Amino acid sequence: HHIAPKWGKVNLFESPPNTSPVTEDNFDDVNIVRVLGLRRVKKMLRKYKRQRNSSTTTTSSTNTPVIAVVAAIPATPEPIAPPVVVSTTTKSPPLKMIISGAPASGKGTQCEIIKDNFDVVHLSTGDMLRAAVAAQTDVGKLAKEYMDSGKLVPDDVIIGVVKDRLAEDDCTENGWLLDGFPRTPAQAEALAKSGINPDCFLFLNVPDSLLVERVVGRRTDPVTGKIYHMTFSPPEDEEILGRLEQRSDDTEEKVKVRLEQFHDNVDAVKGSYSEISVEIDGTAKPDVVATSIKEAIQQSLAAV
Repeated sequence: HHIAPKWGKVNLFESPPNTSPVTEDNFDDVNIVRVLGLRRVKKMLRKYKRQRNSSTTTTSSTNTPVIAVVAAIPATPEPIAPPVVVSTTTKSPPLKMIISGAPASGKGTQCEIIKDNFDVVHLSTGDMLRAAVAAQTDVGKLAKEYMDSGKLVPDDVIIGVVKDRLAEDDCTENGWLLDGFPRTPAQAEALAKSGINPDCFLFLNVPDSLLVERVVGRRTDPVTGKIYHMTFSPPEDEEILGRLEQRSDDTEEKVKVRLEQFHDNVDAVKGSYSEISVEIDGTAKPDVVATSIKEAIQQSLAAV
């Protein structure tokens, strides 16, 4: 039989009844020899005895048995936490657009479709002026003075109304669609100076001959307010047909004057936005025109 060493209570040869991983510093029943080997254990114990007997300065490191230090290393490493994935997805910037077209080019119909497809705020200068007057803003009060006196509202007042409206939360968050504005190169220049720069300028191109036909053929039902066209979409009910009315300015003479005024300025306005201008064939059916516009806007989005 082997004689147990005199330098400690550690049993070097007897296997412990419990072989679970060491998690504390009580090693009375641990078979250290089997784990580390007899020579290594003796060497560690001799070193420990020398340090204990010769050291005059007590530190936290010398007060801790070497075996305890070795055994304190966990048998199973701590699991490594998976890296935190930080989302880098950013919301696309809000769309800023202008749509231009002559009277009867189908601009109103396409504005509604664009608004539904891209969730932008549809704005016309008439609506913005009326809203500013009703809200009694500074520029609204100024505009009202001109409107009440029967004078045209000057560009600087209109630009002020537009600028205030585009700064509101719904426009800054969802984007906007300016309907038929700017109408003149001076208005386009004033918009640019105010820091209003669209991403896309859409122009509905329709020949004057077709525009005249569209305007002259328009009729309005005074009861329902619905607009019909005697060639393209006449009413089927004879009673409705009998009560249709023609607007006083929907004559060939007056529409030609409006078209002349439009053409006097439109080329210069288009020139102000030549880098972002997209010309759309407005002679096709509304759904075909809408598809062309959607594709053009998506291409502009990709370029932003």
